[in-house]
Amino acid sequence: MDSAADVAARLGATGYLADDELATVLFLTMRMQRPLLLEGEPGTGKTALAEALAETLDLPLIRLQCYEGIDATQALYDWDFPRQILHLRALEAAGAEGTVEETEKSLYDERFLLSRPVLAALQQSPAVLLIDEVDRADDEFEAFLLEVLSTWQVTIPELGTVSAATPPYVVLTSNRTRELHDALKRRCLYHWIDHPGLDREVAILRSRAPEVAETLARQVVGVVQQLRDRDDLLKPPGVAETLDWARALNHLGTTQLDLATAAATLGALVKYREDADRVKQALDRMLTS
Repeated sequence: MDSAADVAARLGATGYLADDELATVLFLTMRMQRPLLLEGEPGTGKTALAEALAETLDLPLIRLQCYEGIDATQALYDWDFPRQILHLRALEAAGAEGTVEETEKSLYDERFLLSRPVLAALQQSPAVLLIDEVDRADDEFEAFLLEVLSTWQVTIPELGTVSAATPPYVVLTSNRTRELHDALKRRCLYHWIDHPGLDREVAILRSRAPEVAETLARQVVGVVQQLRDRDDLLKPPGVAETLDWARALNHLGTTQLDLATAAATLGALVKYREDADRVKQALDRMLTS
């Protein structure tokens, strides 16, 4: 890709509408071979950007979903223990001769290696590596990531060092449930993804769900934008929920949003009972405003 405008255009062809700032930082990420750290509220399109980038570049998308307690083993590799046992039994049945060292070496052959996402990305690169919700992991895992993202290689004691001939494109996402360490942030380029404005969200909806009528799309986005302005919701809807709600309404044959259908389909828009109750009470006013 030759420019930020080219990045935006090619992402747009996949249905992902990036603004100028996001297209620019993504262009620099690729040119400078630096990881991209995306922060923002849930549902603002952080994960979708990595998916769109992989589609645009026609590269495999390798995803590492972070969670509390994740460690390097889940990110790097493991050994296929059942197959190793079968291999031992096959050696015994065949009466194979050899030293203990030779037998042990045969157990840790590459054919028994189970590559987890980070190692797989190094092996398959060029690829897009998505490290999703890195804020859910702990400090030790951050330190591990920092080392890998600095060297683009990992060492497997039984096999040696695996290096990426070409660094993968790395996208890290964070919902900012906790602050990430400065050392990791310094390694990355950074962008905060905000909720889009009304016209931009309508454009995103029309791009990702062209089957939804334009009138319905504007009504849906208008309600969602009002909900985000409220301060009494446990989790305001993101763009992902906007898309879900619009598609749900379309499946019901809705072309014009009405109170009854809106109330009946709130399960696609809000995911807490308290939020659903508050939204139902306000729907009539929002639909007529």
